[in-house]
Amino acid sequence: MRDALRHLLIERELLSAERFAECVQEEIHTGEPLDKIFLQKGYLTEIDMLQAFGETLGLEVIEGLAHAQVPAEFVNQVPVHFARSYNVIAVASETGALRVATCSPYETNALDDLATMLGVEVEPVLAPRVEITNLINHAYKRKADVVDEALDDLDSGDVGLLTADIDVAEDILDVANKAPIIKLVNMILFQALKMRASDVHLQPYEDRLQVRNRIDGILYDMEAIPKRVQDAVISRIKIMGKMDIAERRLPQDGRATIKLGEGDVDVRISSVPTSNGERIVMRLLDMTARVLRMEELGLDAENLTMLRKYVRYTHGIILVTGPTGSGKTTTLYAVLQEINSAEKNCITIEDPIEYHLDSISQIQVNNKKGLTFATGLRSLMRQYPDVMMVGEIRDEETGKIATQAALTGHLVFSTLHTNDAAGAVARMLNFGVEPYLVASSVLVVVAQRLVRMICPECKESFVPTGTDLLELADIGLSVDDLPGGELHRGTGCANCFQTGYVDRTAIYEILPVGEEVKEQVMAHASASAIKRASIDRGCRTLRMDGSRKVRAGETTVQEVLRVTQLDML
Repeated sequence: MRDALRHLLIERELLSAERFAECVQEEIHTGEPLDKIFLQKGYLTEIDMLQAFGETLGLEVIEGLAHAQVPAEFVNQVPVHFARSYNVIAVASETGALRVATCSPYETNALDDLATMLGVEVEPVLAPRVEITNLINHAYKRKADVVDEALDDLDSGDVGLLTADIDVAEDILDVANKAPIIKLVNMILFQALKMRASDVHLQPYEDRLQVRNRIDGILYDMEAIPKRVQDAVISRIKIMGKMDIAERRLPQDGRATIKLGEGDVDVRISSVPTSNGERIVMRLLDMTARVLRMEELGLDAENLTMLRKYVRYTHGIILVTGPTGSGKTTTLYAVLQEINSAEKNCITIEDPIEYHLDSISQIQVNNKKGLTFATGLRSLMRQYPDVMMVGEIRDEETGKIATQAALTGHLVFSTLHTNDAAGAVARMLNFGVEPYLVASSVLVVVAQRLVRMICPECKESFVPTGTDLLELADIGLSVDDLPGGELHRGTGCANCFQTGYVDRTAIYEILPVGEEVKEQVMAHASASAIKRASIDRGCRTLRMDGSRKVRAGETTVQEVLRVTQLDML
């Protein structure tokens, strides 16, 4: 075999006879397989090496595994740590045999172990290491019933053992040889990430600890954990977050980083005491998530053009408003991404830092150390920034510093918690910021909400009748306004977990602070008066923007009504 390989490599001018002999000598002295030596020395690319070994050994070489379907029996019976350690993954199932991809032609022991483990014949094929790694991550992310499996093995165990295996960033897919409680917590987090949950709630009742996942803004009940292991589960989570497990009478906050395959997930943990035990909420922030572009936010052409005009100003305040979880920070990140350049000094102060942006300095608020939004913003002024993002204006001091920064030549982005755009102006006045400062510094106010989008896999059209017509009228539409006189909805399928919705998009209300609004601010006009006048000038409310998405078949009437309940004069 070695002679055939040597002849092939030399004939194709991939390797000289001298280099081949050098690699053979190293194989003899070190015991390292020949394929690894070729790669370590850089004499062959991985594809050339695989092609050469494949031809010599009579094995098929697959350069891409993106469309491979991993058989369920492999994922269910082979631990993820085994697949990762030996870089093996099944790519097809044939009668009585499994085709298994490997990147190490000489690694036959792992294939023999697989055959024994699965009780079937294993037929090896060769594939690049990165393709195998990606397929392993993808396959095990889709593994079903993981929490049920963990519950089957559950025992209260020794809480003292729960401190074991805490790493800087623990891989939650690697549960082999872990204590049942650790495995259960890891699988709860894994299931939540698999279902695109933004946070996980562990709510104690008299007879159980209920797991609830928030998916696209809605809470869904998941597994019920036996009451006998409630304290052990909560202790494990508090240990992950470096919290005090002995303190059960006071609220605590913690933070952990976990791995899911190749990606890191930041977990913010909050615990509060209740009558039935401690209640835990874990907020999941995927550190590998992509920052959206402005075109992907849900802005229509008119609103996109208007917002782009204001974000290119050199100074002033741009406010984004809405309740918690309405996507304000995502909008600000998209805007920052668009205007960021080598010529601009961009600095943010946030709580927490949700996405990491290249070439932008991001500061994490730390109230315990005295680094608040106000003190941080005051320090930022001495960094001579062109663009500043303040996570939230939550008091008079922050509001005044932000307006002063805007008036002295800085572009400031920030958020406020108000129901609509006009309410943001009134809130700034309520903070004690002088009307003339608000009128001269604020450029535009953007209010937003998130609506769930109809699942494309189970989307259907229907003719509205009865209650549907009444709800349609509530958002200012009639059947005549609908294309073909039809609405759309999701019937529920595996892709959307039977909800009829997948992912979310935003609806917007944009209020430019022009001369008319400035005069109303100076006259201390109410938020409703400012809103009414802006509608008369052609501004669209949140509900109006939502009705456009209903007509386009992106969301449902019920979703728009749910998130715009307070969008009234």
